[in-house]
Amino acid sequence: MRRYLFPVILGVVGISILLSLGFWQLRRLQWKEGMLAQIQAQIDAPPQGLPQQVTPAMKYQPVTVAGRTTGTEILVLSGTRESGGGYQVISGFITTDGRTIMVDRGFIPEGERHTARPPTDLRIRGNLHFPDEIGSSTPAPNLTEGIWFARDVPAMAAQLNAQPVLVVASAVEGDAQGIEPIPVAITGIPNNHLEYAWTWFMLAAVWAGMTMYLISRIRLRSY
Repeated sequence: MRRYLFPVILGVVGISILLSLGFWQLRRLQWKEGMLAQIQAQIDAPPQGLPQQVTPAMKYQPVTVAGRTTGTEILVLSGTRESGGGYQVISGFITTDGRTIMVDRGFIPEGERHTARPPTDLRIRGNLHFPDEIGSSTPAPNLTEGIWFARDVPAMAAQLNAQPVLVVASAVEGDAQGIEPIPVAITGIPNNHLEYAWTWFMLAAVWAGMTMYLISRIRLRSY
């Protein structure tokens, strides 16, 4: 029996650790689903006017703004399943109370890149947003071509001479100039905890199988 002691202990400890990691991921899944439900409820709440002071803590807050685009814009490389590659149009926007902010008006296909989009009056319903899209591998914007590779609120605000306030449009009243709104959604927020849990449980099953195999080999050598 002494020969079986070490593989049994090794098997029990390994399986226990792997199972505990799997159950921890299931608890994380419950937490993440609750957080996503809370964000979705915030996105879907009735819109209010634009606050006088906007902070990142107001991310996803629904707002309505009325005013006029400035005619200056930033094109952020993007794409949709239906239209393929294209750009998200970030326009400077002067509100009716004289504030210059930014509006993510939505998507245009690649072929619409050079289409003129002069200043136009709009009323926009959308959500405040502070996207976290900049990574170590994100290229710097091509300012000569006016193409950016991620949304960076402070940098875009400096480029458009606007306040660091971004409203992502979900509905537009007025001449949308062929731009299709892409509302804020929770689909881009990763939630892989169920896959992680299954990975740990499968590793626990493999560990159990390896433990049984090792015990069987020890038993065969004893004959």
